[in-house]
Amino acid sequence: MRVSTRFSDSIHILAFIEIYKGKIPLTSENIASSIKTSPVVVRRLMGKLRNAGLISTVHGSADPKLLREPSDISMYDVFLATEEDQHLFTIDEKTNPQCIVGGNIQQTLSEFYKRAETAAKAELARTTLSDVLDTILVHQAEKEAQAHQTK
Repeated sequence: MRVSTRFSDSIHILAFIEIYKGKIPLTSENIASSIKTSPVVVRRLMGKLRNAGLISTVHGSADPKLLREPSDISMYDVFLATEEDQHLFTIDEKTNPQCIVGGNIQQTLSEFYKRAETAAKAELARTTLSDVLDTILVHQAEKEAQAHQTK
């Protein structure tokens, strides 16, 4: 089963918009080249972010904008925009009810998964786009310092 990257790609889009605003055209092609996906995927995700009130876009214009400050956009906001509150974990419903494990695994995992999901969503709610941007810029500065040292 393939895991969706919509959430991480949407964070990528928001970070790209903020870091590159005013520096390069913010076309879906430029953003897609950073994500290594198609511009269609980027436009589809930007539509979800727009519908959630996180960005504004104008058809035919390469100038998307964040509608809130990065410190006011939580990762949970982005998760809800892109994943629509999907569960983080999925339980296999096709188990053998006559087996001790198969007959009890769904209820058991449901309890554990609910606690883990609540903790994960709480962490996403505490983490902002500003936190992500700061970390990206720190990593970039470290790479540049390392590159400068090797010269």
